[in-house]
Amino acid sequence: MTFRPDKPYNDLPRLPPRHDLETKSILKLCIAARAALAELDAVGDLIPNPAILINTIPFFEARASSEIENIVTTNDRLFRMGQGAPFDGDADPATKEASRYRTALNEGYRSLSTRPLSSSTALRICSVMKNVDMEVRRVSGTVLRNSSGTTIYTPPVGESVLLDLLGDWERYLHDTAEIDPLIRMAVAHYQFEAIHPFTDGNGRTGRILNILYLVDRGLLRLPVLYLSQYILANRAEYYRLLLDVTANGTWEAWIAYMLTGIVETAQWTTKKVRAIKAQMQVAKDHMRLNARQIYSHELLDILFTYPYCRIDYLVSAGIVKSRQTASVYLKTLCDMGMLVERKAGTHKLFVHETFFDLLTSDENQPIGYGPLTG
Repeated sequence: MTFRPDKPYNDLPRLPPRHDLETKSILKLCIAARAALAELDAVGDLIPNPAILINTIPFFEARASSEIENIVTTNDRLFRMGQGAPFDGDADPATKEASRYRTALNEGYRSLSTRPLSSSTALRICSVMKNVDMEVRRVSGTVLRNSSGTTIYTPPVGESVLLDLLGDWERYLHDTAEIDPLIRMAVAHYQFEAIHPFTDGNGRTGRILNILYLVDRGLLRLPVLYLSQYILANRAEYYRLLLDVTANGTWEAWIAYMLTGIVETAQWTTKKVRAIKAQMQVAKDHMRLNARQIYSHELLDILFTYPYCRIDYLVSAGIVKSRQTASVYLKTLCDMGMLVERKAGTHKLFVHETFFDLLTSDENQPIGYGPLTG
């Protein structure tokens, strides 16, 4: 059946595509992308506690991927909610949904230790993100429209059709070892978006699956690639190229787009991880020279794992035995310019603003906390 935007595309071609995907230009991009991912994976070893990266960089992925779908929040609100920091009132719906994206990413990452990536993983990710038990679509009526309201794509319909397509998608992920996994990731992302198996959340679920697939294939150990940053900055091209594969079978341009995104965001993330390491050294020096009596590696880790810190975090981590002592520690850090105390209703937050500024800036130079007194 010829593709028609207004008709369900039940004849969506099965995988693998009947095209030469490993062209010379694509293979050159694969080499660059693999090198960038290898450097990112290696630089993660600079941070001994992986929680520092897992609890920070995925927030940016969550915010950007959600914004692609016009679910807009701020880094400040997302970090506050995702790290258990209270609001004066309830968090807004966009912040709650973006925060669940990060939760879904982390849950999917943990699941890889017990089972490979699968359709069940996708279903669970979407359910966590939407905060309801999602199922494969059973009714027709789902269409995709452009900004002017014109129908540009009607995904397949029928539960059995969708389940068959998902089964084919899953087999492609694991049964085509002769194809570079980076090419498979790009192809599988297109196919998942074309299947559009759920009533909502398909784009965000698919973008989480991209990162998890890189982990599943051993190209990354931690889910810290900020790929949605590139897609958000090139959103119109993202949707144009997806549709061009459907309408014209233009695979090479789509795969090149995704591989370029991996290169750029892996390089960005690598620079950010190096900057985090440098900032931790500045903080360590400042604490040891100005508050040696409270310094410990564990306390330093807490300050970089939770930029929005609370008294009970120190108690839960076993750094101190009482809330009173935790309060003294955090106020000492405020006095020496490392933290800023904020009130949120009846609660107190101790914000590592210098670190937060480093995370959210395009600059990667460590920031001083003030004069060291020795």
